[in-house]
Amino acid sequence: MDASSVIAVIGDIVNSRDMADRAGAQRLIEAAFAESGVEAADPLQATVGDEFQVVYTALGDAVVATTAAMLGLPAGLELRFGLGAGLVRPIGEGGRGPLQDGPGWWSARDAINESHRREDAKNPSLRSWFVSSTDPGGPEERLVNSYFLARDQIVSRMNARARRVALGVLHGSTQAEIARVEGVTQSAVSQSLQSSGAMALVDGLRLLGGARVAQEGSA
Repeated sequence: MDASSVIAVIGDIVNSRDMADRAGAQRLIEAAFAESGVEAADPLQATVGDEFQVVYTALGDAVVATTAAMLGLPAGLELRFGLGAGLVRPIGEGGRGPLQDGPGWWSARDAINESHRREDAKNPSLRSWFVSSTDPGGPEERLVNSYFLARDQIVSRMNARARRVALGVLHGSTQAEIARVEGVTQSAVSQSLQSSGAMALVDGLRLLGGARVAQEGSA
């Protein structure tokens, strides 16, 4: 990849030291991103320890992909994300693939550190933060981080079924289709979407991600 302005994402596993099967967790993470429906500019790859990284061409793509991954993972496997907007440039080849550097990655590192700091301070459900190297503290940063504060709180309170239902809507399934998969009534799916906050979560994604989020029908 030539030097270009992208969205660099650094992720890590929350409480990874308590996991009995770290390799299995990595496989689940890779599957969740692969099934997000969003194409990455540079695919997800594990880096050091419990961290991984992935690059997207647009901010909406990164927000949709991280949301889908959060919803698609099983209970007990949580991720923390730092999203950085800026230039990323190749600097060589390493054993794990191309080596990259630049403001996009520096911003992603600042973002995941800020997410961790805020989580420890007063927002225990927060798992994500965004930093732009081109407009630090600007309107785009404030808008996306406001969404993350609400999104992460909503997801943290969802049970397993509510997450599956929300993910189904995110992928464009109808309520009737989700009901058949879950073995419940369409009314139960509708109630889940309203009570869990899933519709607010997905509608917010549509505003941020535009066409990247499928439109869901109620039938």
